Amino acid sequence: MANGLMTVSYIAAAILFILSLGGLSRQETARRGNFYGALGMGIAILATVIGAQVTGYGLLIPAILIGAVVGWVLAVRVEMTQMPELVAVLHSFVGLAATLVGYASYLDPNMHLTGAEKTVHEVEIYLGIFIGGITFTGSIIAFGKLRGSISGKPLMLPGRHWINLVGLLAAVYLGSVFLGSEGTSGLMPLIAMTVIAFLFGIHLVMSIGGADMPVVVSMLNSYSGWAAAATGFMLSNDLLIVTGALVGSSGAILSYIMCRAMNRSFISVILGGFGTGGGTSSTAEPQGDVVPISAEDTAQLLSDAKEVIIVPGYGMAVAQAQGVISEITKRLRAKGIKVRFGIHPVAGRLPGHMNVLLAEAKVPYDIVLEMDEINADFPNTDAVLVVGANDIVNPSAQDDPGSPIAGMPVLQVWKAKTVVVFKRSMATGYAGVENPLFYKENTRMLFGDAKKSVDAILAHIPG
Repeated sequence: MANGLMTVSYIAAAILFILSLGGLSRQETARRGNFYGALGMGIAILATVIGAQVTGYGLLIPAILIGAVVGWVLAVRVEMTQMPELVAVLHSFVGLAATLVGYASYLDPNMHLTGAEKTVHEVEIYLGIFIGGITFTGSIIAFGKLRGSISGKPLMLPGRHWINLVGLLAAVYLGSVFLGSEGTSGLMPLIAMTVIAFLFGIHLVMSIGGADMPVVVSMLNSYSGWAAAATGFMLSNDLLIVTGALVGSSGAILSYIMCRAMNRSFISVILGGFGTGGGTSSTAEPQGDVVPISAEDTAQLLSDAKEVIIVPGYGMAVAQAQGVISEITKRLRAKGIKVRFGIHPVAGRLPGHMNVLLAEAKVPYDIVLEMDEINADFPNTDAVLVVGANDIVNPSAQDDPGSPIAGMPVLQVWKAKTVVVFKRSMATGYAGVENPLFYKENTRMLFGDAKKSVDAILAHIPG
């Protein structure tokens, strides 16, 4: 392929990536945004593969086909509840790719640079491997935490901040040794730095608690973008630089937005988030008795209401109850009842998790509102259904200065006339913090699997 045609292809792909980000910012255009992203990536891959610099098709084509098949199978089989885990794994692939490309670029026998060009190229290699190494192991730990195979309890090693600082200073020192090396004699400090980066990524995410995992996912997304951008500099690939910058900056912005939604600073999350994962809270046990309610009584409560707000959480995703909830919404709206959904920015284990589930269940976009849009309406609401949510509706975030989640903005469901909470048991949420909402006078607890509960409610609401 001629250089001019490749440049045009790369520009087209970059434009499609920008359009993709714009489309993914809203539910109504998310499907189109996803299509733009896939089309742009297809153009980018095709233009690169048939470019003049690419040879060795005997190895390249099978690798592409294997990757395409694996990606297709994963996309078809993965459940929505497993999407956070899948995203974390994909981030680890990007980090590993950046690390391997960095080593390949450094050991390339055809690379003959001198002076400033050599220094700049080696800085690109060093940073790319460092960021890639952190992203690789950090994403694997995030995958384990999201999957439940690694405890959500933060690892609080003695002097953990000093450990991070020493590791960072060691990486800087090894970088100076690497840049002063001739030929491939810098391989040993490069390997030593890679080990430090791997350990740094493990410790960084292990020290972050369960409640901060949505921020961690978006943070790793940003890291993977910057690793890709560094790889683009190593390979002198303009499109990879642009794409990595887009992913890195958008991930950083999303992390900032989510931290603001939790009333936490990005630095405080990185240095060790809250969340114990152990089912206990540092605050005292809430006082009072819980009042159970049946599915039949819940259906009657909804039928008698004028305004209903549904607050979904990760429990809804696990139970795959969104389809039935969508049908309940249709029947209530057919009766003239105003039904809306309240979405917290960190509901679920992934940014936008609940929005995707509701869109999948064909819930109208115009009745799905963000926390800031709906919080003021709870006092005028007759009934609120909290389906599988816990920490995002916890009043101790506002009422208890000693709570681990103190200051975190939450959906103020307790201000409604009646609140029905769907729960399997009285266990705490992902942050491991007790929830006084369960013991309030206007709260009713509907115990059991969320899917079975909503099925029973639907059976008692005439179609």
